[in-house]
Amino acid sequence: MEGIPHPIPRTVDEVFGDFKGRRSGLIKALTVEVEKFYQQCDPDKENLCLYGLPNETWEVNLPVEEVPPELPEPALGINFARDGMQEKDWLSLVAVHSDSWLLSVAFYFGARFGFGKNERKKLFQMINDLPTVFEVVTGNIKQPKDQSATHNNSNKSKPSGKSRQSEPQTKGVKMSPPPKDDDESGEENDEDDEQGATCGACGDNYGTDEFWICCDVCERWFHGKCVKITPAKAEHIKQYKCPGCSSKRARV
Repeated sequence: MEGIPHPIPRTVDEVFGDFKGRRSGLIKALTVEVEKFYQQCDPDKENLCLYGLPNETWEVNLPVEEVPPELPEPALGINFARDGMQEKDWLSLVAVHSDSWLLSVAFYFGARFGFGKNERKKLFQMINDLPTVFEVVTGNIKQPKDQSATHNNSNKSKPSGKSRQSEPQTKGVKMSPPPKDDDESGEENDEDDEQGATCGACGDNYGTDEFWICCDVCERWFHGKCVKITPAKAEHIKQYKCPGCSSKRARV
């Protein structure tokens, strides 16, 4: 249950910052911390909601009691459907409702503080440039056509496919993009490259100065910091499984 313990955003940039923080928290709950989230959504408990918080954390809690609430409320009773659906479908459903909630909170602030047409348009464009929670959770992140062309030409914003790795024990590790003069860089599997363009945990784009690792089960790429894997630790991992794949195996 969330009041507003955090600073109230009043400008477009502040509202967008609030949106990004809440979004990051929700993505953590549905990906790298999915086991913890799953356990907290006990169907035997009362109606529960998933809240993303501005400080990039999340919580599962009862809805607020005041009517109307201070902020729009997320979907109610997500725990009741947990055991009645396939886990993948349940997480996707929660992700869709989380996207709706994020938009409603952002534009609640916009309405409350009198955003005009241009400010609302700017806010939506900033939000629309990020993958949705649903896209991150399902791995179905689609690159806009103009960005896809840029990716294919420069190869600067995504990690390379695993086939480019020479050492078997670190084949999932990516720390820098391939050299520009690599003639084969544009001929490898485009689908693998598009999936590797964004982090499976936070949804942010690939950066050349960041450490990445690829899951050998679902073949999605992750920031090392998002899944708590360092380059040194990765060198001793023969087959890496991301938190989502590991938790699925544990419950089978």
